[in-house]
Amino acid sequence: MGARERPSLWRFSLFAVTWQLSFWLGWGLVLAAAFQMRSLTTDLATSSVSAVGPQLLMVAALVIFGELRPVVASDSWAQDGVPISTAFVFATLYLWGFAPAVVLQAVAVLLSEIVQRKDIWKLVFNVGQYVMSVSTAWAVMALAGLNPIVAHPTTALRPLDVAWMGLSWLVYHLVNLAMVAGLAGSTGKTWWESFSEDFWYYTFSTLSVLAVSPFIVAMVLMNAWFVPLLLLPLIAVYKTAAISRHRERESLHDPLTRLPNRVLLQQRVSTTLEEARRDGTGLALFLLDLDRFKEVNDTLGHPVGDALLEIVARRLVAAVRPEDTVARLGGDEFAVLLPDIEHPNDAIEVAGRIKMALTEPFHLEGVLLDVDVSIGIALCPQHGDEAEVLMRRADVAMYVAKGEQTGIEVYDVARDPNSPARLGTVTALREALDRGQLELHYQPKVSLDDGTVVGVEALVRWQHPVRGLVPPDEFVPLAERTGLVHRLTAFVLREALDQVTDWWAHGIQVPVAVNVSMRDLQETDLAGLVAAELDAHHLPPTALVLEVTESVLAQDPGRAVATLRELADLGVSSSLDDFGTGYSSLLLLERLPVAEIKIDRSFVRRLDEADGDPAMVRSIVGFAHGLGLSVVAEGVETSSAWKQLREMGCDVAQGYRVARPMPATAATQWLVERVVRGPAERTGLRVVGGGDASRP
Repeated sequence: MGARERPSLWRFSLFAVTWQLSFWLGWGLVLAAAFQMRSLTTDLATSSVSAVGPQLLMVAALVIFGELRPVVASDSWAQDGVPISTAFVFATLYLWGFAPAVVLQAVAVLLSEIVQRKDIWKLVFNVGQYVMSVSTAWAVMALAGLNPIVAHPTTALRPLDVAWMGLSWLVYHLVNLAMVAGLAGSTGKTWWESFSEDFWYYTFSTLSVLAVSPFIVAMVLMNAWFVPLLLLPLIAVYKTAAISRHRERESLHDPLTRLPNRVLLQQRVSTTLEEARRDGTGLALFLLDLDRFKEVNDTLGHPVGDALLEIVARRLVAAVRPEDTVARLGGDEFAVLLPDIEHPNDAIEVAGRIKMALTEPFHLEGVLLDVDVSIGIALCPQHGDEAEVLMRRADVAMYVAKGEQTGIEVYDVARDPNSPARLGTVTALREALDRGQLELHYQPKVSLDDGTVVGVEALVRWQHPVRGLVPPDEFVPLAERTGLVHRLTAFVLREALDQVTDWWAHGIQVPVAVNVSMRDLQETDLAGLVAAELDAHHLPPTALVLEVTESVLAQDPGRAVATLRELADLGVSSSLDDFGTGYSSLLLLERLPVAEIKIDRSFVRRLDEADGDPAMVRSIVGFAHGLGLSVVAEGVETSSAWKQLREMGCDVAQGYRVARPMPATAATQWLVERVVRGPAERTGLRVVGGGDASRP
C-alpha cells in the first residue's frame, strides 16, 4: 500500500507533515539500522553470528522475492497486490531484531519501487512509510521484553509471545494506513476518507500475511533448511491468485471482444463519478448502437457478425484516449466512458471521431460492408451524477439519434419520455383529452395555378388552462411514445369530420387532411376506424385525406404499405408528408398507394435564400409528376417562393403566404369568402388576421 498521486510537496500542510515525517524519521531509522548492522561485521568471526548468517540470507532472499512478486488476486481490489515479504520481515524482526528487519524492509521496497519506475517522491515516501511501520511494531515487541539482536537471536517462542505479535501486527497496520491517509490532500480526500477506504479488505489481507510469520520463526528455530519448503504453499497461493484473477477478468469482460462488460463499466462509471465529484471535473458516457447489424447477421451469418464486432471494438479503442473505457454491453451495443471532460463540445468531438472511424468500410468474407452507428451522450454533472441515471439518459439519447437518423445526440430532458416533466405532461395530456382542452386549427391548401382552395389540413392544438397554447411539437411526439397517440388520432379524426360535415352542409365541399402516426399505421385497425367515422358522419371517402410522414417508411414499410392499400380500397386518399428528408426508397415510393407528396418546408425555404438552389425542388416535382402524383409545397411564405413553385409546375401551396392555421370559426369565414363567394386574389391571397404575409 503506498502513495497514489503526485501533488505539490508543500501544497497541503497534512501532506507536507506526513511526507517529511516519512523522509526524516523513516530514513533516519534506516541509517540507524544500517549503522547497527555495520557494527555486526566486526563480530562475523564469532560462532553465533556466523551460524545466523545462512539463515538470515535465506530469509532475506525470500523478503526480496516476496516484495518483487506480490500476490495479486484481483484487478479491482489492491491492484498492486499484497506483498508476502511482510511475513518474512516480521520473522526477521522476531528472530534477529530491529536492525536486519528494517534494512531488509528498506532494501526490498527500494528495489520494488525502482523496478516499477515509481516517481522519486513516491519511492522516498514508501521506503520511509514501511520502515516507520515496522519500527513501531518493533517498539511493541521491545516493550514486551522481546528485543533480540543478530548476536543474540531468539531461541524459542512462548505462548504469550504470540499475543504480543498480534498486537505488533495491528500497530504496524494502523500506522501504515495512517501514513498513507496523511497524503489524502494529494487525491482530494479527507484524512478519514482515505484511512477508512477499503479498511476491512486491507486489514484482512495484511493480517493474513502477518499471521504466517510465527510459522516461519518456528521453522527457522527447528531447522532453517525447512524454510525453502514454504515455496511450495507460496506457489499454490500464486496459482490460486492467478486463477482468481482470470475468473474475475472473465466475469468482467466480454468473451468475444475482450472489452469490459456492463458490470465492469458500471464499476468504472461509479469510480469515475466519485473522482469527478472530488476533483470538480466532468465526464461523458456514450451508448452506441450499430445500425443495420441485424441485416449482417441474417444475411451473412453470425460468424461474420462476430468478426465485424471484433473489428468495431478495435476501431473504437483506437478512436479514444488510453484512459477512456470502451465496453461492450451485449449484441451490437457498446459504451464509452470519458473522464475529465471539460465541455460538452469535447464529448461531441470524440463522438464525431468515433462515428468517422466506423464509416470506413469493413472487408469481411469477400464482402464490403458499410456500418453506421447511433450515439447517445450523457454528461456529468449536467444530466446526473449517478451511474444508473447516466446510463439511462445516454440510452434515451441513443434512441433519439437512431429514431431521427441524426447519428449523434446529447441527452435532452425535453425529449425524454421518462423524465418527471414528461411524465407530468403525459398525465396532463390524458386529462386534456378527457376534459376537452384540445382543439383543431385549420390551414388551407390552394392551387398554385389559379388560387382555388383544394383542401385544408387539421392541426391539433392544446389549450392548457395554465400554460396557454401548448405547441404540438411538445406533446404529439410524447403521445406517440406513450400510446396516447391512438386516442389523439381518434379525437382529431372525429373533430375534423364533425367540422367537414358542417362545411359540406353549407356548400363548402373541400377535403380535410388529418395526420396519422407510425403507431396508427402499425398497431391499430386504422382503415376500420376511418370507415366507421366516415359512415357515422355520412361523408364520402373523398372528404378525407390522411397524411403520413415519410419517416414511417423507415420503420416497417411492409405494414405501412398494407395499411395504405386498405385505405385506398376504401377510396380515402393518402399524402406522403415531409418528403425529401431522406427516408424513402424510390422503388418503395413507386409502390406506395398515395395520391400526393408534400415537399418538406426545409427545401421550400431555400428558394428564398440568396444562394438557394431550386434544382432539388424542381427534381422532386418532375419525379412525382412522372409517377402521376400531385405535389404540395409546405411552408410557402413569400411571393418569390410562390412564383418559383408555380413556374416549376408544383400543384398546390400551403403556408403563411396563403393563410396561417386558424380556429374553426375563422377558417369557416375564410372558406366562405373564397369557396362560396368565389376565389379572390388567385395568386396573391392575403393572410387572415392581419400582419405581413412574408413573415412567419
